[in-house]
Amino acid sequence: MGCVVPDKLLRMERAGSSASRPVMLAIAGDSAAGKTTLTKGLVDALGAHRITSLCVDDYHRYDRVERKSLPFTALHPDCNYVQIMEQHLQLLATGQPVLKPVYDHDTGKLTRPELIEPTEFVIVEGLLPLHTRLARACFDITVYLDPPEHIRREWKVKRDTTKRGYTPEQVLAELDKREPESEAFIRPQRSAADIVVRFGPIEQRHDPPDTPLSAELTLCPTIRHPDLTHVFRETDRRAMHLRLARDEIGRPVEQLHIHGYVPREESQLLEKAIWAELDTETELPSSLGHIGDSARSEPLAITQLLLLYHMLDSVR
Repeated sequence: MGCVVPDKLLRMERAGSSASRPVMLAIAGDSAAGKTTLTKGLVDALGAHRITSLCVDDYHRYDRVERKSLPFTALHPDCNYVQIMEQHLQLLATGQPVLKPVYDHDTGKLTRPELIEPTEFVIVEGLLPLHTRLARACFDITVYLDPPEHIRREWKVKRDTTKRGYTPEQVLAELDKREPESEAFIRPQRSAADIVVRFGPIEQRHDPPDTPLSAELTLCPTIRHPDLTHVFRETDRRAMHLRLARDEIGRPVEQLHIHGYVPREESQLLEKAIWAELDTETELPSSLGHIGDSARSEPLAITQLLLLYHMLDSVR
């Protein structure tokens, strides 16, 4: 019998393990693509007692000061302990705890590690969770956030100037420096995702600048997606519509468009219809769609709801 490669061995081990192993969800994307916002809504919806979340950016090898003298940025695999990340993901995927390193994004320093014990669901977000074949084998559901570049840059400038003490000029210079590594290491993870999420304006429309962003979800045939036929019958198609397309590597995919300009009342009907498809005995979570302390996005809420569908459906 030939040698079984590690990623296939891990997939077989997880497939044959007991039901106590967690459902693993990866959310990959470039800096300021919205990974933390998406994750927080999922954790708030089911509760921290059911969802363990962690960021693989904690596996940086160097702190912010040390990186200034290096020929690469935090996006480069050589700037991260990728092998340790892989080991920890394997342990979490089989229901075992890890002692995870911690990188403080506010100070740019590496701090005391923390014990992470997997619960019913584990969400792993960050720059490189889908970078290697072995890491990808740890996940049941994989997501890549792919906002238009000009929007991501706006989000990056706003976040890093208000929360991390940078000037706009410093943020833009860093973005330019990181671009070759974004292209080489971050964006290729898109092809490894089961669901690609793109928040942005609708290209065919000329909406006013303050129009809420819509969402386009590319649903790849790598996992089973929910049948939304009943949902479409029950709701107005102005809120959401589905079409067939091909992705960047030519695979047939479904593209789900969720419009940002739809009134809250119509979105609520759509969310309730999707939640009802799960046949749960709990009420629709009210924490979905929140951006910051007060803003709300209906496309974000529906995106989070569909990810919850996948997570909960995996344990049924």
